[in-house]
Amino acid sequence: MIISTTEKNKWYNGITTDTEGIKISFGDKKQTIRGFGTCFSELGALALNTLKPEEKSAMLDELFTEKGANFNYCRTPMGASDFATDFYSYNETDGDYEMKNFSVERDEKLLLPLIREALARQKDMQMFASPWCPPLWFKTRKVYSNGIFNATEENFKAYALYFRKYVEAYHSKGIPLVHIHPQNEPCSNQVFPSCVWSGEMLTHFIGNYLGKALEGTGVDIFYGTINGPEGDDRWTRTRYHQYLGYAMQDENARKYIKGVGYQWAGKMAVGATKDDYPELEIIQTESECGGGDNSWAQMMYIFEMMRWYIREGASAYVYWNISLEGDGSSTWGWKQNCLIHVQDGKAELTPEFYLMKHVSHFVKRGAKFLETKGIFSSNTLAFENPDGEKIIVIANPYETEKTVTIEDRSYILPPRSLNTVTL
Repeated sequence: MIISTTEKNKWYNGITTDTEGIKISFGDKKQTIRGFGTCFSELGALALNTLKPEEKSAMLDELFTEKGANFNYCRTPMGASDFATDFYSYNETDGDYEMKNFSVERDEKLLLPLIREALARQKDMQMFASPWCPPLWFKTRKVYSNGIFNATEENFKAYALYFRKYVEAYHSKGIPLVHIHPQNEPCSNQVFPSCVWSGEMLTHFIGNYLGKALEGTGVDIFYGTINGPEGDDRWTRTRYHQYLGYAMQDENARKYIKGVGYQWAGKMAVGATKDDYPELEIIQTESECGGGDNSWAQMMYIFEMMRWYIREGASAYVYWNISLEGDGSSTWGWKQNCLIHVQDGKAELTPEFYLMKHVSHFVKRGAKFLETKGIFSSNTLAFENPDGEKIIVIANPYETEKTVTIEDRSYILPPRSLNTVTL
């Protein structure tokens, strides 16, 4: 069977042929796949809430049920992300080191209702979380944007308790958190909620505070989400050895780190991680965001990014914006792409939704990534499901039709198309 998608014709039964084409064969089995998914946000929830109930339900079915993309591994922010309606944390009572005023009730307005609607559709969901910014009184400057974590032992201890309170609160609400990441993009000051941590600070926090605080919760620590090594003026201080490499050389931290999450320029460190620490699970944590035009060209680029991460050893790929309204602007003005674009109360599935579906609809948790061989292999992603079924996703980025042959069966790939073959 082959399912094809072009810019004008989405998700249709493709064409087989008796004519032999470019041969693609399978190689070795590699890492086990955990899953695919998206990220929850307040602005994403707001966009979906503008839809009529039946249309909203249909869109969520497209994302989280077996007939749709079947997402089963998703991310949620721990406090405000840059796609919150405004900036916040779960405890802004200055000096409350015992976290007596900690509360996640803010999330009951938008974030948790959306997550629960996803969980009602996807019974096999796993989730992970990371903060963009700690409470302001843990920073050297009391602002959500920019700033550095104030690395005192008193702050480390209280912030570890903050994480445990969050995990316990979300578990009590039925949210299946399996991983926690200490900081989103610790390499970077940003104009949205952010906080810079050095590799030394993260290592000390994980090894001496966070690991102990999360013992017995059933939640693992993944190092990340790491957005370096950067290619700009941050390059000297965001190298791989200064972050994950540093932490894994520390005995206290290493025993708690079960995986690592990379995004953006972090893709350049994935191969080094696989080489040095093959025991660590690698996940991709945030798909690159585009410019709000939801173009076919951007989708084809994201396919290349997905292939890069998985080919380099990632077990999961997580799309960023679940849904956005209008021009897709963040709280701070960056127009971004999404899976569901909402305009004037109407929803449209974007090209990047179909990319995700071409993989996640077919690939089951526990599948193995399969290497491919042949002159068209750079345009492929292949997997073997636990039941032995083979899945091969093939992009045709060319302006002309191509024919490929896989295990003595031939398929026609339309120009500039995505295609999934099941064997």
